[in-house]
Amino acid sequence: MRQFQFPYENEDKFVNSLRKIKQWCNSSVTSSILFQIYTYTLNRPKVETVCAIIEKELPDSYIMGCSSNGNILFGDYCDSEVVVVCTVFEYFTTQIKLLQFPISPENAKEVTDALIHEVEANSWCKCVMCYTTIRGISTSDFCDDLRNLPENIQFFGGGAMNIDMNSDYAFVFSSVGSISDHSIVFALMGGEDFNVESTYITGWKPLGRDLLVTKAEGPLLHELEGKPAYETYYKYLRIKNDEHFFNNTLEFPFFYEHNGIHILRAPTAATEDGSLVMTADMEENVKARIAYGDPWTILKNVDEETLRLKEFIPEAMFVFSCAARKTFWGVESAGKETRPFQSLAPTSGFYTSGEFLRTNGFVNQHNVTLVVVAMREGKRNLEKIQEAELNEQEFSGSVSMINRLATFIQAATEELEDANEQLRLAAIIDGLTQVYNRREIQRRIIEEVEKGNKNSLIMIDIDDFKQVNDAYGHKEGDEVLIKLAEMMKTICTQNVPNSSVGRWGGEEFMILLPNTDIKKAGIIAELLRVSFAAIDFSEAHFQTISLGVAEMLPGEDADTYCMRVDGALYQGKRNGKNQVVVC
Repeated sequence: MRQFQFPYENEDKFVNSLRKIKQWCNSSVTSSILFQIYTYTLNRPKVETVCAIIEKELPDSYIMGCSSNGNILFGDYCDSEVVVVCTVFEYFTTQIKLLQFPISPENAKEVTDALIHEVEANSWCKCVMCYTTIRGISTSDFCDDLRNLPENIQFFGGGAMNIDMNSDYAFVFSSVGSISDHSIVFALMGGEDFNVESTYITGWKPLGRDLLVTKAEGPLLHELEGKPAYETYYKYLRIKNDEHFFNNTLEFPFFYEHNGIHILRAPTAATEDGSLVMTADMEENVKARIAYGDPWTILKNVDEETLRLKEFIPEAMFVFSCAARKTFWGVESAGKETRPFQSLAPTSGFYTSGEFLRTNGFVNQHNVTLVVVAMREGKRNLEKIQEAELNEQEFSGSVSMINRLATFIQAATEELEDANEQLRLAAIIDGLTQVYNRREIQRRIIEEVEKGNKNSLIMIDIDDFKQVNDAYGHKEGDEVLIKLAEMMKTICTQNVPNSSVGRWGGEEFMILLPNTDIKKAGIIAELLRVSFAAIDFSEAHFQTISLGVAEMLPGEDADTYCMRVDGALYQGKRNGKNQVVVC
């Protein structure tokens, strides 16, 4: 595999560059030639000219390209309007096939079905690279349908974009289709000697507290914590709902878990009612947090992936980087996170409106993410392994200040969350025994009764507990209560994982056993009685408990239910104590 990269300057220089490639191909063994063209100018005639020249000089080559928010050549930002990347495959077993389809929410299923059919029909295929127009549509259904790709197929790519971030207009094109602003291009690549590895890097870290998605509908995120979603950006970042909204929010995406991984999702606009327009759906009842870019984390992750891909010994690297990352670093420093890959192999790509990558079998559309793809033909040649050039993680100026402020805010947020959690627990946990207090266990019983599910209660009282306090003191009495509570939690959790243990008052305890019938509850109660009777306390030695057991009856309210189990307990007391009574 050999790669040539150059900016398009004028027709004469471009023709000369292509003829040099042709000359190299004629003197070498080649199978396929793939041209990738990235342009941040929306000059269609210019793009058509570039494609026409390629088709004339190298008529058997494949061409795919798109508009971008910026171009990457030799691992660094390139300010040329149009750049050309030519990858020459040298193994005859390597094959390429291009596909182009119109894309819209209505035909996404047809597109994915057609792609899957093509992949299955071409058993040599190992990966699919895509360029697509995505602004203004949700890609969720498209990504979900791609789960049906064969398990071994890697999928990656990027969304075409405009140099003006606020514009939805972008296009893709290929040698099997035309320039289109509502289209998707796929490149199927593979073969016996073709190898590919893909990964992704975020480096964006969650900031502030979790926000529950309380209302969402397709790509519209309506509410967070029951309030219009836009208010989150205004409250915490003072971002206005105006023509600059997309620019201002792009560096502050939402961070949440999706398909088993943490991903970033950025809004593209805010509606008049305060809803946020996303490029993919966000599910209700998930927790999301605003995220910020941490330069130390970014470069640490880049270095880790560079060292990992070094062992792959790539011959070409392709990167799909979100436009927000270019904005974050600034044009002058944008190459900080892409240059290390150039030290391994020629690296090229573009700045996108969204990134695609298949991870754990799922195709996810990312935002504010760097997708990295390494390719090689043939087996690893250890003699070709390159020394990786890693980043020196030193920062100054605004990037350093933002990072330190964000670190301070995050640390303060975590301290506040810890304090709130302690307050929450203090409100529901008995301070001595560390089981639920009466209010909380009562609330849980009422909630379970209202659900109408099968459940049972066990009520426990320590026999003659007053004598323990009188004879040995309250410290020993506290020890008896604590040991009983610990034993109850252990035994109940082992037998009914979602059980709840609470202190009903003094030496009385209540246990709620969801989805448990009275027979099993009786067995657990007897196990509790026997286990407690076997505990040898330091001064009080062996003590006993009495237990009442009841199963909820149809139509019974919580008060009547608790009175029944209380009656069973005191029947055991009257009958001689140290026994289980089931009613």
